Amino acid sequence: MTYHVPRGGLPPQTALTTDRAVFTGSYAVLPARTMSDITASLLPHWKGTRLWVLARPLSGFAETFAQYLMEVAPGGGSDAPEPDPGAEGVLFVVGGQVELALGGTVHTLTSGGYAYLAAGTTWSLHNRTGEKASFHWIRKAYERADGVGLPDSFVTHARDVASVTMTDTDGAWSTQRFVDPTDLRHDMHVNIVTLQPGASIPFPETHVMEHGLFVLQGKALYLLNTDWVEVEAGDFMWLRAFCPQACYAGGPGPFSYLLYKDVNRHVRLTL
Repeated sequence: MTYHVPRGGLPPQTALTTDRAVFTGSYAVLPARTMSDITASLLPHWKGTRLWVLARPLSGFAETFAQYLMEVAPGGGSDAPEPDPGAEGVLFVVGGQVELALGGTVHTLTSGGYAYLAAGTTWSLHNRTGEKASFHWIRKAYERADGVGLPDSFVTHARDVASVTMTDTDGAWSTQRFVDPTDLRHDMHVNIVTLQPGASIPFPETHVMEHGLFVLQGKALYLLNTDWVEVEAGDFMWLRAFCPQACYAGGPGPFSYLLYKDVNRHVRLTL
């Protein structure tokens, strides 16, 4: 599987300014070309690394998670990557290779590699190769629930996670779920959703879950609130709770995206 990898740089001076970037009260679209050199950030305790912040808690908008698109140069990485002991995380590699040290075991993650990092876990990550490596890092403050144990960290790969076909779609719409949906220890899911060319989400999903959707491959026409927008590999969509959404996959190949959503917890009644 080949996933979109950011390249940075800047558009030429001859490029048109008009783009598909949009920020509304219910959703945002960050097209792939917005991930340029001037929008990249750096982090403390990370060597040879830059990142694009795709989402962050924002009052009045999506408030549960942050999502980074990380680029680690050869020899780069961190021995102290996570500053918040209450934060859980998911890493999903889209290009190159990284070495993840977790719980006394060293894992080599290539494109499609996936790691869930439980809150309080000690881990480190390095690029020991001669090529750049890119991965998504999704972070969330873990919400404990009385009588429910803490989830375990784990490492897997997309090729080892079965696709579950959505009801009555004859395989045209499927989801790779990296966590058992009935496991209430988890308060977030990060999955891969795939629609075959011409397939659709045939109704406007409208629900309390917030979403981050990074398009890994393909293109589609996506409904966000009342607007139809074109999206393609490398684009990021950021949806607040209750934003209606649906889509038509455009082809010629599959359309797939990495999906974040918050799950399995009571609604907070006070702030």
